[in-house]
Amino acid sequence: MRIRNDIVIVGAGLAGMRAAIAAAEVSKQLSIAIVSKTYPIRCHSVCAEGGTAAVMREGDSFDLHAWDTVKGADFLADQDAVEFFVKEMPREILLLDNWGCPWSRTEDGKIAQRPFGGHSFNRTVFAADRTGFHEVHTLYERMLSYPNITRFDEYFMTNLVIENNEVKGITAIELKSSELVLFEAKAVIIATGGAGRLFGFTTYSHTVTGDGLAVAYRAGVPLKDMEFFQFHPTGLIPSGILMTEACRGEGGYLLNSKGERFMERYAPERMELAPRDVVARSMWTEILEGRGLKSPYGDYIALDLTHLGEEKINERLPLIRDAAIKFAGVDPVEEPIPVKPVAHYTMGGIHTNMYCETPVRGLYAAGEAGCVSIHGANRLGSNSTAECLVFGRVAGERAAEYALSKSYYPSVDSLEEEEKRIYSLFREGDESVYQIKTELNKTMDENLWIFRDEQGIMNAIKKIKELKERYKNVGVSDRGKSFNTDLTYAIEVGYMLDLAEVVAIGALNRKESRGAHFRTDYPKRDDENWLKHTLAYYTPEGPKFEYIPVTITKWEPVERKY
Repeated sequence: MRIRNDIVIVGAGLAGMRAAIAAAEVSKQLSIAIVSKTYPIRCHSVCAEGGTAAVMREGDSFDLHAWDTVKGADFLADQDAVEFFVKEMPREILLLDNWGCPWSRTEDGKIAQRPFGGHSFNRTVFAADRTGFHEVHTLYERMLSYPNITRFDEYFMTNLVIENNEVKGITAIELKSSELVLFEAKAVIIATGGAGRLFGFTTYSHTVTGDGLAVAYRAGVPLKDMEFFQFHPTGLIPSGILMTEACRGEGGYLLNSKGERFMERYAPERMELAPRDVVARSMWTEILEGRGLKSPYGDYIALDLTHLGEEKINERLPLIRDAAIKFAGVDPVEEPIPVKPVAHYTMGGIHTNMYCETPVRGLYAAGEAGCVSIHGANRLGSNSTAECLVFGRVAGERAAEYALSKSYYPSVDSLEEEEKRIYSLFREGDESVYQIKTELNKTMDENLWIFRDEQGIMNAIKKIKELKERYKNVGVSDRGKSFNTDLTYAIEVGYMLDLAEVVAIGALNRKESRGAHFRTDYPKRDDENWLKHTLAYYTPEGPKFEYIPVTITKWEPVERKY
């Protein structure tokens, strides 16, 4: 089957829906398809809890927000993109307010803002601790008002169609029938989120398997800075459910087994509100040195909210209280929450410029899937939902302008080659794709976690190569056509193995510590040799790496102190 639109957007989270709205507003004549593995309101963006950063108050400034972001990124962020981002963000907050997003308010009716890690001003706008949920529902309702946007829910992208370095569309499986569909388009936007399910202990939904990144990578688009994965300090044990940074923004403490607020040793000024890489390393150090609390699920750190009182917790952190009670049997009004660092965010992604344009004509990427490089080596909390809004809009507008300038040139792709690749998985195989995924997660958790070294990374690379060989012998025994999750799982794991290899080799190559990438054998930042972005290109033998400079407009690298 072939379906033709002017623009195809893959992913229906914050970035994807914002892109669709922006494109629709450029021209009513454009036909826009938004293709997603899930229904939009079940996307992973609803899991964003704490807030969205924007300069909204006297005393704050664009320069201050930009400086906090660049410093938090350990100076790997492209500063032109950061400056553009912070200036564009306030209008997005006001737009969502106008569209009905129920922002939390101050007593005098202004949009409320809370402190967040690494920010030197209270600039995180929020809707209690369900910010992403409300942003998604606001955008979804708005998107439904545009007749030129068509949703294709429960379609799984398998490939990009690129001819002569120009995008022609995508192929996707309709999940209810397992039929392969060619979505032809003049422009394509990838907004499929990150790749956090490479790790076992993670905050990510099970759908966030890096499909968009891997599909772009296999099609020849470089991936940027994939060695940088963020580990959020506070994942609930044993589930990994996010205990939002807003817990600390509202005044929560991190305590070790001695009852100490140990962050005083690591970040005496910012304490629990230092950037996430600093807090996560500090927590892991406490655990490794024997000052964690004990549990059947391993050692942990206590997140103490008891001093905040029931009224404040119910007003500002109701979801956190509910999740802690349901999934850990702990009421944070009465006792601390058991937490430890958890895989949370992909700083790297599909290489783009600050206008979301990839090296392929007509192909764009936005949100966590893209890497415009405002996060560098470490993202500040509440900058990710903000990025989705700003760069989702930019991608939508740019794609719309491009599509309006182009005529249709139908793809010569007949789907036969992609059908052969996908349906060849319906075979008898000696290997279990589920076992391969389990071993991959274990490998990543053990060797590419918060503290890395050469031996561990080499072990991971060796294991990933072994798993890639074994993957050639997997088979899908379920021959059903309707919602065949065995088939989609097998495809996802193949993509994840490619991405894991990029992460591991990129981490091995980068012989320094910067942001979330910490090498115990190279514990210092090395600006002379490594103040540069990693680009990984696909080859059948494995990734090929190149490096490009970081854009510096105002701020030269200095030592980070918090």
